[in-house]
Amino acid sequence: MGLGVFNGMDRRRFLEWGLLGIAVAPAGCGFSTVEPTPSGGSGRLGAPWHAPVTALEPGLHALDFGGYRDGYIRVPAGYRHDDGAPFALLLHGAGGSAEDWSGGFDLFDELGLVVLGVDSAGSSWDLRFGSFGADVAFIRKALERTFDAVRVDPAQLAISGFSDGASYALSLGLANGDLFTHVLAFSPGFAAPDSRHGHPDVFLSHGTADTVLPVDFTRRLAGILRADGLQVRFEEFTGGHTLPRAVARLGYGWMVEGG
Repeated sequence: MGLGVFNGMDRRRFLEWGLLGIAVAPAGCGFSTVEPTPSGGSGRLGAPWHAPVTALEPGLHALDFGGYRDGYIRVPAGYRHDDGAPFALLLHGAGGSAEDWSGGFDLFDELGLVVLGVDSAGSSWDLRFGSFGADVAFIRKALERTFDAVRVDPAQLAISGFSDGASYALSLGLANGDLFTHVLAFSPGFAAPDSRHGHPDVFLSHGTADTVLPVDFTRRLAGILRADGLQVRFEEFTGGHTLPRAVARLGYGWMVEGG
């Protein structure tokens, strides 16, 4: 799908956070950047689903909040405002932007999926630099705009991401499982929710030859989440730090079609 590799922008030691029952264990990763720890701002979004007050037509619609970084709402072809559509929030990897997901628009059309793509305020998501903050506020605002304009199915609300975006999707998704019914994390490197709410279903994927964020973290995380009572599907694939189209199809199809 072209959601791929960011040329090492994500290289760092990975965090296995104590809230999930394991200690920090960076051995073998060899990266020296700051490990994220939740402090300061809250990861609670406080943006519940609500019925729309306007109606967007199918197509790509800029959030148009102003500023250097922004995002979009994309309504799939065939969307009907009378019916609730499945929804996914898309979170990019470090050094990327919401445009990185454009290669998957035809897949989202195939699945009838409304997507909200947002840019991080900085080169990656705020938690990567120490605490929840500006990105949580921006996502909350973007969700409110989306729910105002598109009828989405409250039983099919996903947060998803690749690489740093996958780590952020896990962190926000586990903290807001009373909003998000599904969390899709493609090649994550950490999970650091500041609290736990709800019981979202979780889809994990990781390449077995990933030299940026090693697969071992995701293997252990899958077991921890299952032991915590969550439904988890974990797909390993032969490859590196990328999101193959077939894996994306498995993940979003799992959410929309079940299985």
